[in-house]
Amino acid sequence: MPTYVITALNDRGQRLRQVERAGSEREVRDRFLAQGYLVQSVRAQRGLGLETRRGRVAVDKFLVFNQQFLTLIRAGLPILRALELLETRARDEKLQALLQRVRTRVQSGDLLSKAFAEEATVPEIYTTTLMAGEKSGNLEEVLGRYLQYQRLALSLRRKLTSSLIYPTVLLCLVLVVLTFLVTYVVPQFAALYSSLNATLPAITLLVLQVGLVVRHQFLLLAAGVAGAAALAAYLSRQPRVTLVFDGLALRVPLLGELYWKYQVAMLCRTLATLLQGGLPVVQALETAASALRSPRLRRGVAATVREVREGEAISAGLGRHRVVPQLAVEMVEVGEGTGALPQMLASVAEFFDEDLANAMTALLALIEPAILVMVGSVVAVILISLYLPIFSLGARIQQ
Repeated sequence: MPTYVITALNDRGQRLRQVERAGSEREVRDRFLAQGYLVQSVRAQRGLGLETRRGRVAVDKFLVFNQQFLTLIRAGLPILRALELLETRARDEKLQALLQRVRTRVQSGDLLSKAFAEEATVPEIYTTTLMAGEKSGNLEEVLGRYLQYQRLALSLRRKLTSSLIYPTVLLCLVLVVLTFLVTYVVPQFAALYSSLNATLPAITLLVLQVGLVVRHQFLLLAAGVAGAAALAAYLSRQPRVTLVFDGLALRVPLLGELYWKYQVAMLCRTLATLLQGGLPVVQALETAASALRSPRLRRGVAATVREVREGEAISAGLGRHRVVPQLAVEMVEVGEGTGALPQMLASVAEFFDEDLANAMTALLALIEPAILVMVGSVVAVILISLYLPIFSLGARIQQ
C-alpha cells in the first residue's frame, strides 16, 4: 500500500508531520479531517517510486515567476488570472507544468498555499509563507519579503560558488598533469633504465613502481574510485551515517566553522522572513529547520521547538543545543527582550553572511598558493627521482 507524508495542525495550533499508509491522498486527508485536524498538505513519500517523477524547477526561474506574480497581483489581477497568464508565458516546460497543476487546484477551490503544497518539489518555506500571507490578508507584503530572502540567499550561494571555481579548475588541471606524468612519462623512464641495467636509487625505484602499477592497473583503480563514490553516495542517504558525517564536518578545523556559519545565517534569515510574515514562533521554527542541510542542527532546532512550546525562550534553546554560536544567542536574546526579534534575526544573518564572505576570501587566498606549492613539490620530487640516475651515469662516464 502506498505511503504518504501528511502535514496538519491540531486544535491547539501544534504542527504534526508523519507518514501514513493509505490507498490514495484523499483517503489520508479524510482520515485526518475526521479526527479534527487542519490538513496542510499530503504528499507521496519520496524515495519509494510512488511519487510522480517531475523535474524540479530551477531556483532562478522560480524566483522570476514569483517576481512577475507579485507584480501582477499588485496591479490588481486576481490570483487565478495571474497564474493563467504566467502559465501561458512560461518558457520552461517544468515551470509551465507546475503552474498548470497549481491553477487547476485553485480553480477547484483550493487555497494558493495548499495548491503549491501538493507539489513535492516546492520548498516548504514557500508554501508556509503563502499560508501566512493568506491568513493575515497581506499576501503581497509577505511574498515581497520571501523574494527579498531568496535574492539574498541566491546571491550568497553564487558568491560561494564563484569563489570556488578557480581552485576547482586549478585542482583538476593538477590532477591531469600528475596523471600524465605517472601514467606516461614515468613508464618511459622505466623502460629506459631497464634497457641500461642501471642501479637506481630507492626514490627512483619507488616512483617507477608507482607509475607502472597505475598504468597497468588503471581500469581497476578507476573502478575502485567509482565504487567508493557509489558507496559514499549510498551511505549519504542513510540517516545514521549522515548524522555521523555531519558531526565530523562540523568539527573539521576552519571548514567546519564556515559550514556552521552558513547554516546559522540560513536559519536566522529564514526565521526572520517567516516571523515578519506573521507566522507563530513554533511553526516558524519548524519550517526554518527544514531549510537547514545539517541533520545535527535540525535536531537541535527540533529540541528547541519542544522547549519553546513549554514556555522556554528561543535564545535559551538555541544556545543549549548549540544550534548557533554564543554571539548569535546573545543577539537573539536582546531581540526577544526588546520585541524586535525578526529584525535582530535579520541582523544576525547579515553579520554571519559578512563574516562568512571575509573568511572565504582569506581561506581562498591561502588555498591557491598552497595547491601550487603542493603540486610543485610533487612534480619536483618526480622529476628529480627520474633524472637522478641520469646525473649519476653522466658523472661515471666523465670519470
